[in-house]
Amino acid sequence: MTEGEARFRRAFPGIALTIFLSAVDQTIVATALPAIAADMGGIERTSWILVAYLVAATCAAPVFGQLGDAFGRKPLLYVALSIFTAGCVACALATSLPMLVTARIVQGFGGGALLTMAQALIGEAIPPRERGRYQAWIAGSFSFASAFGPVAGGYATQLFGWRFVFVMLLPVAAACALLSLRLERVPAVRRGVRFRFDWAGLVLFIVAVASALVALDRGRRLDPALLPMAAGLALLAVAATLLLLRVERAVQDPLLPLAVFTEPSIARSYLLSACVVGAQVGLISFLPVWLQTVRGMAIGPSGLMLLSLSLGGASGAMFAGRMVAKSGHAMRWPTVFLPVGCLVWAVLAVTADSLPLAALPPLLVVAAFCSGTSYPVVQVTAQAAAGKERLGAASAGVAFSRNIGAATGTALVAAAVFAALTLIGTGTAPAFQRLVAEGPAFLATLGPGAAAALRAELAEAFRMLFVTAAALTAVAAVLAWRVPLRRF
Repeated sequence: MTEGEARFRRAFPGIALTIFLSAVDQTIVATALPAIAADMGGIERTSWILVAYLVAATCAAPVFGQLGDAFGRKPLLYVALSIFTAGCVACALATSLPMLVTARIVQGFGGGALLTMAQALIGEAIPPRERGRYQAWIAGSFSFASAFGPVAGGYATQLFGWRFVFVMLLPVAAACALLSLRLERVPAVRRGVRFRFDWAGLVLFIVAVASALVALDRGRRLDPALLPMAAGLALLAVAATLLLLRVERAVQDPLLPLAVFTEPSIARSYLLSACVVGAQVGLISFLPVWLQTVRGMAIGPSGLMLLSLSLGGASGAMFAGRMVAKSGHAMRWPTVFLPVGCLVWAVLAVTADSLPLAALPPLLVVAAFCSGTSYPVVQVTAQAAAGKERLGAASAGVAFSRNIGAATGTALVAAAVFAALTLIGTGTAPAFQRLVAEGPAFLATLGPGAAAALRAELAEAFRMLFVTAAALTAVAAVLAWRVPLRRF
């Protein structure tokens, strides 16, 4: 072990905590939304609090990836922490919903930058083969944050009010700053090369990402009144993307270096990541609805079922990370395990409405374990294929693919269930629209007969939840098999 690696190992708790901070901030606010709506009004507009963060975090990834490659990553990590902290303070002090959404944009930009910088710092200090071990811990941190965030946000809101959700993140950010002082400042790989920031690419990228994510958010609501807006934004996203590709081919320092993103191992790893995350987030979004409406579970136990996905995903990531470090083989593990995960989702699609509830957690753990084997492998493969000069860009691409995959997976599941209800032809599709908007509480507004009929039809339609997960996992399995870079 070199002196630099030993020093990084001492500083790694700060990196892991930084990634935990970025991950938990994506989920901690969800349970506070009803309280925010009650305080500020406009329950129908509170979704912008989540969408604004996601758009900003997605846009921040390539910006800080490029700046980190040009100027060094440790200084940029502290810039990201400063932006994130300012966003937390602004959220806590917001007096109106527009102010809060604006503050969430600042916070999201800092959160997305934190994730990109932390991942790139691992690639900068650790050889490719050893990165798997560190990425496994990072994946575990992500999984824990996904489960911890909603619980912490709910209790904080109940005990101290929704503003405390943002205040409680400030000491964590301060701890990240102190622990990261141990990091060695590594000179930028591209030091001495004249750098020109790609402003045109940034503007087009923001337009494309914002349009695409808002279109997916509007589309997944399945409201006919919102579909024209979603279609228009989707067309704008396509046009901006085509123009962005043209600009990126011409500039000296592109925001999105196409030579990196089109390299076969990197491109297929990104698509693999988007498919796996899309399946997982789609399940997380709709599994509680299925459990409460079709299987009759209470809110608390249905939420605890999600812990099975977190536990399985973290275990799979830890296993794959250790195996990569031990054997040097990377894509071998998702190539073997993703087909098994696909099979589990297919079995659930056939048996979900009759399967004993006691059998569901073990199956969810197995399927999530199989998906989790891809988490550390994708990051390690992308960074190794990109090389040290483009570590930031490669890490940013992973973050981007995960965010797009999460939004797309949720929209695909909603559309698949809605399409199944439409084909049933009993007029329950509008009821499902209200169920998506209002949650399982909507069933209480129906009579006993109508609620029972809706549950029966939902039992058939919700098979598409698992069919969609199986399809996305199958695509990911094929991509894992087709990645050229398989060993370090």
